[in-house]
Amino acid sequence: MLPKRRVALLTLGCARNEVDSEELAARLAEGGWEVTDDGEDADVVMVNTCGFIETAKQDSIDTLLAASDTGAKVVAAGCMAERYGRELADSLPEADAVLGFDSYTDIAARLDAVARGEVIESHTPQDRRKLLPLSPVERPAVASAIPGHGTDSDAGVPAHLTVLRRRLSSGPVANVKIASGCDRRCAFCAIPTFRGAFVSRPAEEVLAEVRWLAGEGVREITLVSENTTSYGKDLGDQALLDRLIVDLAAVDGIDRVRLSYLQPAELRPSLIKTIATTPGVAPYFDLSFQHSSRDLLRRMRRFGSTEGFLDLLKTIRDLDPEAGARTNVIVGFPGETEADVAELERFLSEARLDAIGVFAYSDEEGTEGVDLDGHVDPDVIAQRYEHFSVLADELCDQRAAERIGQTLSVLVDTVDDDGVDGRAAHQAPEVDGSTALIGEVTDLVPGDLVTAKVVDSIGVDLVAEVISVREC
Repeated sequence: MLPKRRVALLTLGCARNEVDSEELAARLAEGGWEVTDDGEDADVVMVNTCGFIETAKQDSIDTLLAASDTGAKVVAAGCMAERYGRELADSLPEADAVLGFDSYTDIAARLDAVARGEVIESHTPQDRRKLLPLSPVERPAVASAIPGHGTDSDAGVPAHLTVLRRRLSSGPVANVKIASGCDRRCAFCAIPTFRGAFVSRPAEEVLAEVRWLAGEGVREITLVSENTTSYGKDLGDQALLDRLIVDLAAVDGIDRVRLSYLQPAELRPSLIKTIATTPGVAPYFDLSFQHSSRDLLRRMRRFGSTEGFLDLLKTIRDLDPEAGARTNVIVGFPGETEADVAELERFLSEARLDAIGVFAYSDEEGTEGVDLDGHVDPDVIAQRYEHFSVLADELCDQRAAERIGQTLSVLVDTVDDDGVDGRAAHQAPEVDGSTALIGEVTDLVPGDLVTAKVVDSIGVDLVAEVISVREC
């Protein structure tokens, strides 16, 4: 029998990539590989790269170069590998293989070949939107490699009876991918070209995976995709997401269901009500506003306005005054004027958002924005980025201070010598603030659900005194 080989699987980028890596880990383990996140003594280091923006791509390259220093074979996978394929392989000889998404179903065999010193031809990148029919409802009948959908169609086992996933981290929270790809054509984003057209996972597959995660000790799940509000359109049921999250919240052992990546233009009233009022669903709205100037949003190939977005937030808060809301905004998009800047500042100042991510625009190859006129001077973009970053911090700190006196449900994340930290419903893992628990905390463990009263805020973080505990 051959000795068991060891692969270090390193994940960069977003929550979707993390789910993809856990699918890869399961496939590798089934193929006889020992999976770790430690590059020491590994036969192969595989980096699940990010190809979103320039800084993420550079981080991926740096990680691949560092992996080559371990003496192990180096494999690039993920979005950057899918997007650039042979071009990446030619420019980065330190990588022994560059594998696209089509390699994922037989990833163990591919790594076996790499470990033997065989040369694997890098794939030729293509626009993955063209792999599936233009009509969403025709897509389920067409086979296409879609990372992170968590089932093995080659195994001959009904999808809802098997879960192809292996956790790479412990703790009471996990991401669940409910769809892949995107049908929108935002002028600044290249993701659809290498992630493909929008494809929903069947609800029974998602439910099976969440039941499995609950059995692994997970208490909170975050539903992720490139565009969560499109879920179900290719399955012929636009209201499917409403029913799915209700069913997920009823899974034994799951205390909180959270949704991310909501497109404001697709956020239906019934879905808003379901998120804001369903027990076990976090009243949390991760809203992709990107800007608030109506004219600039049109140039971005998006929809909305300051007044429209403020009305949306009012609708949410009429259902739950304490609901959480976050967004990302881009400054410096081609054509952005001082009037657009003032409009965005007005919106953010009135929106009372819990978290705001600020990004400085930069040209991304393959996007419409590259060829638009009216490019903003880089020094001006830098000034606007600095201004809005400071403003965002101030506004989010103020919003946190408004929560002093509220009684919140807090899921315990960590217990260590520094104290007990968790998150309230308006605080998503890793991207938002946290809540430090004080008072009767001696017996708390990760996964406990605590009722606590907010007594202080420190920046975006809260301090809350424990009132009662529902143990995990």
